Amino acid sequence: MAKNKQDALAVVPRHVAIIMDGNNRWAKRRLLPGVAGHKAGVDAVRAVIEVCAESGVEVLTLFAFSSENWQRPAEEVGALMELFFNALRREARRLKDNAISLRIIGDRSRFHPELQAAMAEAEAYTAGENRFILQVAANYGGQWDITQAAQALARDVQAGRIQPGDITSGMLQNALVTADLPPPDLCIRTGGEYRISNFLLWQLAYAELYFSELFWPDFKHDAMRKALTDFATRQRRFGKTGDQVENEGGNRC
Repeated sequence: MAKNKQDALAVVPRHVAIIMDGNNRWAKRRLLPGVAGHKAGVDAVRAVIEVCAESGVEVLTLFAFSSENWQRPAEEVGALMELFFNALRREARRLKDNAISLRIIGDRSRFHPELQAAMAEAEAYTAGENRFILQVAANYGGQWDITQAAQALARDVQAGRIQPGDITSGMLQNALVTADLPPPDLCIRTGGEYRISNFLLWQLAYAELYFSELFWPDFKHDAMRKALTDFATRQRRFGKTGDQVENEGGNRC
């Protein structure tokens, strides 16, 4: 691994979110079953984790399985569940050895109890590691996340703890499953598609978007470094003018 390639970057995103797209198309081009693309994508996950960790990124969120992915063929879903289960068991030690803490966000109720137990076990095993947080979104959807947050606030209103007029955007944000983490600064999507597909809808409000034509299994170290370099060139204004940002010191983050 070529270390220190990112050391010269003036700005590194605290939180990177990635929509890992193109596994099936990668496999199809090679006349392989779709699950072969998902298996190949594990190497890309490792590569991206390495680059983010060496670059000083604090949080990496990967969109592993959306709430809409259940609509895929049953055979593919079953293979994905088996791959996820095996990856949890296999990769947990690797994460802990590298001081990486694993979190899994999403509605776990639809997963097999054995897979739910594996999720909890991997999280507990890596809990407390503080070099880096790897957050995996599984059976996650941005609309689901906002809905469950609204339901939590509605229960507080029903119980008389707050009034409807007391609800603020900050309160809703604090009810999201990512409440204790900084919002993504950079969202990457691979596979040549240009949409966010119900991923972290609230959290991505001011994220920089980066799209790659590469299929996910081909998105390795150099591709990730290129995305971080591109982020470092952007001026983030958050509603202000470019001149205002420059006058405040030109801080791009």
